[in-house]
Amino acid sequence: MKRLLAIELQKIWKNKASRVLTLTYFILLTFIALIASIKFDLGIFKFHLAEMGIFNFPFIWHFNTYIASILKLFLAIVIVSMMANEYSYGTLKQNLIDGMSKREFIESKFLTVVLFASFSTIFIFVMSLILGYSFSSYTEVSIVFSDLKYLLAYFVKLVGFFSFCLFLGILVKRSAFALGFLLVWNIIEGIVKGILSFKIFPDSKSATSIMQFFPLESMSNLIVEPFTRLSVVKNLGTQIGLDNIKNYDVEFKSLLIVVCWTVIFVYLSYRLLKKRDL
Repeated sequence: MKRLLAIELQKIWKNKASRVLTLTYFILLTFIALIASIKFDLGIFKFHLAEMGIFNFPFIWHFNTYIASILKLFLAIVIVSMMANEYSYGTLKQNLIDGMSKREFIESKFLTVVLFASFSTIFIFVMSLILGYSFSSYTEVSIVFSDLKYLLAYFVKLVGFFSFCLFLGILVKRSAFALGFLLVWNIIEGIVKGILSFKIFPDSKSATSIMQFFPLESMSNLIVEPFTRLSVVKNLGTQIGLDNIKNYDVEFKSLLIVVCWTVIFVYLSYRLLKKRDL
């Protein structure tokens, strides 16, 4: 396992584009801290994000994982490029000639996916602790370490999404086309969701029940937007007569669906590679 992972990390680090994208991703994650410095002072209207409670424990776990998951496309490009380069540079064929089995090859890629997701999750955990203890009004241990389920959801979401990107990289062989396919699939899910919600099941929750099983939608459901949880937004909604009944919990069913998709994508990647003439 260590040998397989070492081979993949060496490939990524020696590729300048992958190295830059990976570093850019983690640098951008640190920019979440800059949100604390956003202030607006317009006479009687004063707006300071940090004072709105976005860095309060345990809300910070929800907020930071949601914002960080938006940036996952940077690592997705690395994953797709990592696979595309295997075909472009002939390293896949060379690895197989040197004795690596196709199963070991897929294992090495999946281990890299898990490593990226793990390191990203740890990074968010440490950064959230720093920001939380700097700005949170609540620092009791029981409060600080509650709602860590969002970190689990973040990890599962990244592994699932990167596994999808890995499959697309093997399927299409070209990073640009693989990313294009990812965009097209996202649009397709959006169109299907619109048709189900507004045409077929306009007055029921059937559309949501069906869409939860689609890959990208299931990943999106793991961490829903956190902004309407803020007391300021809730109070504003109450004043204009809007009741917020959204469920913000990380549901076990949602985790299970994404885990199933992850297994499916890894299995399909292996089957595709096994049948393909290299």
